[in-house]
Amino acid sequence: MNTRFAVAAHILTLLHTQAGEPVTSELLASSINTNPSLVRRLLMQLGEAGLTRSQMGAGGGTLLARSANRITLLDVFRAVEHDGTVLPLHQNPNPACLVGRNIAAALDRHIGAAEKAMETALSRTTIASLTGEVLDLEKRRSAS
Repeated sequence: MNTRFAVAAHILTLLHTQAGEPVTSELLASSINTNPSLVRRLLMQLGEAGLTRSQMGAGGGTLLARSANRITLLDVFRAVEHDGTVLPLHQNPNPACLVGRNIAAALDRHIGAAEKAMETALSRTTIASLTGEVLDLEKRRSAS
């Protein structure tokens, strides 16, 4: 499984916490504990989806392109998961096998229902609400 979705949600949440100040890919990479080149690739995808924008020059970096209240986790998923398939099927089962030639059709409706449920759940959470959850967790962590 890849982590593009989780990393992209991390990026957007961190951008939201910075109150409109541009954030460098190096700072984002430090927070994620990953390579800045991965962050830059994801920022390109997020920018193409209209979720982030770049500010060039001294003090430049990345900003949210629209309000965090208007960016859902489904928007994030669609920006970074190009094929949109959550549970991919095996591509080359043995057609001479009873299971091999029928498993994709048997699984298809179940996978479709699971993907629809996931999309519905992701569409209900915004980057603003996710940021609120992160801040609440930090408050509880600091209190204990």
